[in-house]
Amino acid sequence: MSVQFSELAQAVSEDGRIEPQEILSLRQLGWGDGQVTQAEAEAIFAINDQITAPCGEWVDFFVEAIGEFVLNATEPRLMCSDSEAAWLMQMIDADGRLESMAELEALVRIVERARNVPDSLKNYALKQIEHAVLHGDGPTRNCAIKAPTSQQTPSLVKGHVCNGLDPSHISNAECAILRRLVFASGGHGPAVVSRFDAEMLFRIKDATLGASNALEWPVLFVDAVANYLCGFSAANAQLSHDRMLELESFIADTSGGPMRFFGRMAKEAPNVANHFGKVFGKKAAGGSFTERAIAGEPVTEAENTWLNAMIDADGEFDVLEIKLAERIGRDLAA
Repeated sequence: MSVQFSELAQAVSEDGRIEPQEILSLRQLGWGDGQVTQAEAEAIFAINDQITAPCGEWVDFFVEAIGEFVLNATEPRLMCSDSEAAWLMQMIDADGRLESMAELEALVRIVERARNVPDSLKNYALKQIEHAVLHGDGPTRNCAIKAPTSQQTPSLVKGHVCNGLDPSHISNAECAILRRLVFASGGHGPAVVSRFDAEMLFRIKDATLGASNALEWPVLFVDAVANYLCGFSAANAQLSHDRMLELESFIADTSGGPMRFFGRMAKEAPNVANHFGKVFGKKAAGGSFTERAIAGEPVTEAENTWLNAMIDADGEFDVLEIKLAERIGRDLAA
């Protein structure tokens, strides 16, 4: 971190305010060498903790800078390792809780942009929204928060109605965030809903029945849970950070020419000939990946047992569960 960056960060932290020109200076200094370092990212978090009234320009900068460090500071790019996820959660929790819209938007955007993130990070993000809905506090319930001004960062608070007297409801902002997280490419796969996601949505449903919820909420609940039960999910569709790094290193090693590449492939993947047969001219049993994705998957006996247990948890078959059952019936009949 440059001396100028450190001095500017210190000045901003002391008065609790940040001006557009100071944000521009931080941006120029932070990206002066083409990347954001860990020291700079931690200084930016420190500034965010001190700002009393963050403007939209600051939220944009914070989201970009933290996302750049987490996703692109190390190879492979657009991947978040376990250690990077742990660092991010530690920085957010440093003051005891996730309490700023900038932190929440940075978290959501990282999950959205990434090719993959650890389950721990996505689940952490979802728990923040569940906490806000069930307890009525957190950044989505702060009426004083201003939305970002630029088009680079989607507004999390557009259309949000603050209702501090009714904690157990779900707002427009919270629905928007949940949809982004549940269907994010960096989670379990693009538009792939996990059991963790589905069970979290059931808990929110049970806690907010009869409340003044966002109009989007019933649609989100049915879409997501039906996706978990009927949607396509290929085993190991998402590559881990370590596996992606291993594959990129393997491909980058061109020493010895093409024959060395195929020789290593034969050694490390002895069944590769079978895969070549599937790719070049032969149709794999059960249809192609795309065909299976379009068709979806039937509800298994285990999933049916799970669904019955989730419906029985609150002792009633409520209106959203009826909508879900109707949707599943239509999906399976299609």
